[in-house]
Amino acid sequence: MPGRAPIKIFSGASSMYLAEQIASSFGQKLGKSTLTNFSDGEFQPSFEESVRGCVVFIIQSTFPPTDNLFELLLMIDAAKRASAYKVVAVMPYFGYARQDRKDKPRVSIGAKLVTDLLSAAGVSRVMTMDLHADQIQGFFDVPVDHLYASSIFVPHIKEMNLENLVIAAPDMGGTKRANAYSRFLKCEMVICYKLRKKANYVNEITIIGDVKDKDVVIVDDMIDTAGTMVLAADLMTQRGARSVRAVATHPVLSGPAIERIEKSSLTEVIVSDTIPVKKDSPKLKVLPVAGLFARVIDKVYNYRSISSTFIE
Repeated sequence: MPGRAPIKIFSGASSMYLAEQIASSFGQKLGKSTLTNFSDGEFQPSFEESVRGCVVFIIQSTFPPTDNLFELLLMIDAAKRASAYKVVAVMPYFGYARQDRKDKPRVSIGAKLVTDLLSAAGVSRVMTMDLHADQIQGFFDVPVDHLYASSIFVPHIKEMNLENLVIAAPDMGGTKRANAYSRFLKCEMVICYKLRKKANYVNEITIIGDVKDKDVVIVDDMIDTAGTMVLAADLMTQRGARSVRAVATHPVLSGPAIERIEKSSLTEVIVSDTIPVKKDSPKLKVLPVAGLFARVIDKVYNYRSISSTFIE
């Protein structure tokens, strides 16, 4: 019967801010756990309450440093060794997802390695949001609940009541996501074609489609150095766009990202809180995902369909 095993929700150190909100939205307190740090840099997580026979949800985004991923693996292992009934890894941001294929000789497929590590640790199920590539779900041998941030972004975009809305894909790989947004918002779509000769650096960008007198919203799964977003926004502004906004699920925001955004022609950058935003900016707006994760956790725990939570 659904709910036959008690549920407990725990958090890794880096996602405590989000886990507390998820647990509160779910309607229970976050489980007690500690993280012991040793002088040589090693650490050991520990559950400070029994998890025997429980369905354990462990919340941890695996953004850098790699310690965040390893802490999650240790917590999964600890829960299994403490006789948890099932262990579900809730990874709002799935790190190493950009390494989803061999794009040149003699490189690793980091996303596949991470899925193997999670399986080796003893995970029963994985819950994540906006993977960089959908095919990563196929790397797992356990069920994957892939949530879409469009569930919170699409209603927000509708509330802005932009007169001449156009959705933009930041690159060719983002056309499927942008098409889904344009379909639900019943508006046109344009595509950015970028030439990248090395990681985190865009050499050239071209806009395919008309943006003159349009209110453009660029949608992407993450915003890292903001190089692509800023180049695209500035080019769209030069081509007569009335306003340019960006929507990105995961605010990696590394290096000069914040400074680039503030100096750019971007009106606003809307992100979720799957990763904590370390520096405030008047151009940044953060939307919470805790309510969505809490609803899906409840549905998964009670063996109910989660498809009703999907927009995309």
